[in-house]
Amino acid sequence: MTLSPLTKLAVIGAGSVGTSLAYAAAIRGSANTVAIYDVNREKVEAEVLDLSHGTQFFQAAHIRGGADIECVRDADVVVITAGARQKPGQTRIDLAGTNIDILSDLLPKLLQQAPNAIYMLVTNPCDILTTAALQISGLPRSRVLSSGTVLDSSRLRWLVGRKVGISPRSVHSMMIGEHGDTEFALWSSATIGQAPLLQWCDNDGNKVFTPEILDELEHEVTDAAYRIIKGKGATNYAIGVAGARIVEALFGDHHAVLPVSTMLDGYRGISGVALSVPSVVGRKGVERTIEFPFDEREDALFHKSAEALLAVQRSLGI
Repeated sequence: MTLSPLTKLAVIGAGSVGTSLAYAAAIRGSANTVAIYDVNREKVEAEVLDLSHGTQFFQAAHIRGGADIECVRDADVVVITAGARQKPGQTRIDLAGTNIDILSDLLPKLLQQAPNAIYMLVTNPCDILTTAALQISGLPRSRVLSSGTVLDSSRLRWLVGRKVGISPRSVHSMMIGEHGDTEFALWSSATIGQAPLLQWCDNDGNKVFTPEILDELEHEVTDAAYRIIKGKGATNYAIGVAGARIVEALFGDHHAVLPVSTMLDGYRGISGVALSVPSVVGRKGVERTIEFPFDEREDALFHKSAEALLAVQRSLGI
């Protein structure tokens, strides 16, 4: 991709997600400079040194970072991955109170260093934290987003492609709503190539995607993070690549349609909550949301997802 020579990405948090995202961004050339900040000096300096040793093989030109928050100064995009880690059996919503407290302390300091940046949350629960970040920062909603269901949609496409032996690049469907237990797939508008997914048939002419198969695929997507966390303690590689892809859409002004989480204002009658919906992502942030066609089931599930998050926001006073 072609970038301005001054693009700077700041990654906040040198844990497994932050370092995976920084690594993916450096390899892919998502930004010319990648800076990593963490309060754990020994850890972040070691991560920066390790990444720097691979600079000759990266697309990114510079790796920076440390425990001094000034290393993020004048960043164009700030990705916040710092926060308490989700434990086995713990929902993303259970993390909300702790991570809002961390964000309340961290975000004002970041704004002093990078007042003109676009801010992206990757910490969970990312939808709730997007709403909190808007309140804490006072930034316009176009400049505050989260990774939302970009990764969940990638999981869905991989599962669908595996089911029918097609590359996930040729599967076009999205998970939307909460990045969590109430998310769901937009099956009614999904396609494989240009063929409607719901009409896809096997070699014998039988429809592949029965209601039972669709439910099974959705469950696999929503359960994926819990399975990975149980096995290895955290999800990091795929969310790192997904985060880098969003950064590229921002820096490259791609006007890409991605299901990032953004504050809604009258979207299908819903306002005051951040949810993942198809959104146009470019150099100015989330430029607009797109109202895809929903069937009755999808509309009901979308409102259910919004109500679930609104209930959490009310309980937290945000």
